[in-house]
Order: sequence, then structure tokens, then C-alpha cells
Amino acid sequence: MSSFDGIANKFDSNIYGTTKGRIRHELLCFYLNRFLDAAPLNVADLGGGTGMMSREFAQRNHQVLLTDLSADVIEIAKERLADYNNVEIRQQSIVESLADNCLKTVDLILCHAVLEWLDSPLSVVSSLIENARPGSYISISFFNHDANLFGNALYGNFDYIDKGLKVKNQVRLNPKNPLRPQEVLAHIQGNDNATIVHDAGLRCFHDYMFDRDRVDERYDGILHLEKQLGATHPYKYLGKYYHCIVRKL
Repeated sequence: MSSFDGIANKFDSNIYGTTKGRIRHELLCFYLNRFLDAAPLNVADLGGGTGMMSREFAQRNHQVLLTDLSADVIEIAKERLADYNNVEIRQQSIVESLADNCLKTVDLILCHAVLEWLDSPLSVVSSLIENARPGSYISISFFNHDANLFGNALYGNFDYIDKGLKVKNQVRLNPKNPLRPQEVLAHIQGNDNATIVHDAGLRCFHDYMFDRDRVDERYDGILHLEKQLGATHPYKYLGKYYHCIVRKL
């Protein structure tokens, strides 16, 4: 399991200070809109990082629990969420969060961009479903192995592909264990206690803009296309991240 201690500010700026982080966040909010606009819910943001998604829910009067492994990341989250008295913040891993039964009264579990940092991500998916209360929802997003391979092929990084998309010296901001959407979806569908109510790709078009200098000026058009086609076949499988919402039966 990875921690961002020592690089928390770099992590925050790398994710949310770029169009790739901005559009990923906006798309997650778009797909989670029915929960954001619902009557106040109990929300658990597991591996919630620096608090960007927790803030979206907190400012709409939902009760939020944010957990993260990294002490440095937690400090940034505390600063970002300091104005909200409806947020609880704990420093703990996702495994610890699952073990302390904090999810039994939760209406919505968020687990965004966490699985790709874990050694056994599918077992954590099973644990999320097992620990969720019946009738609640789980929002999962993860780094897409297939889209990562496709993107590297476009740039001619064939040696990197031949090495299994792995390098000797792993960069700490690069996910170590990307997942294949079809495998994650099949794993969830094989659980009798869960059903998938939504799935979509995030950044199905943004990351394939050949003229990177035009991304800022064409941002609104890219975002519109993502919203229009990101949940449809075949484009959703090209999303650099994949998102699904699961209902616990």
C-alpha cells in the first residue's frame, strides 16, 4: 500500500492543478450528482486524499468521514476542510477503515483512485461490498490498465509496453497496479450481494488530444464530449480512469 508522505503538495498540484485532474473531478461530480443533490447522507471517503471530493459533499451538508493513509495528505485535507463541522478526518489505511466497522451506517462509500495503489485490489472490492450496509452505494474509480497501454502505444513507447508497463525505478506518483475494467466489472457481477448501476470512462478523449497546447482553450468542448459519450460503448473503455457505482443488495 502506497503513502504520499513527503510528496503530498506535489501530489495535490499534480492531480488538481492540471486539466487532467480537473476534468476527472468534474466528471466524478457529474456522475455522482444524484447523491450530491440528495437529502443529507452519511458519506465515507476512503483514501480521500486532500479532500477535494469530501468538500463537494460537505458543502452540500452531507456528513462526511474522510480517511487516508498519508499523514501529510491528511494535513492538507484538514486545511481544505477546516470550515466544515460536518467532516471527520482519520489517518488510516483503507484496510483499517474496513476493519473498524465505520461503514455500517454509511449511505455512500467513495473509493476513488485507490485500488491501483493496492497489492490485492479485487479483494478490497469484495470487502467494500461485504462491509457496506444493504441498500447503500459504493462509488469506485481506478486507473485503467487498457487505456494506459493504448495511450503509450500512441506515443510509441513499445519497450515500456513489452516490459508490462513497468519500470525498474517506479515513480511514486505513477499507480503501481492499474486494473482492467472488464475484470473489475466481472468481479463485481460475480458477487450475489451487489449490482452495478452505472459505469463510465473518465478522460476518454482528453488524454488523446494530440495538440496538448489546445487542451485549455478547448476544455469546455472536451468536457461536453466526455459527458455525452463517456458512459457509452466503446468510448468508455478508453477512459484513463474507469468509474462504476455499485448498489449493495
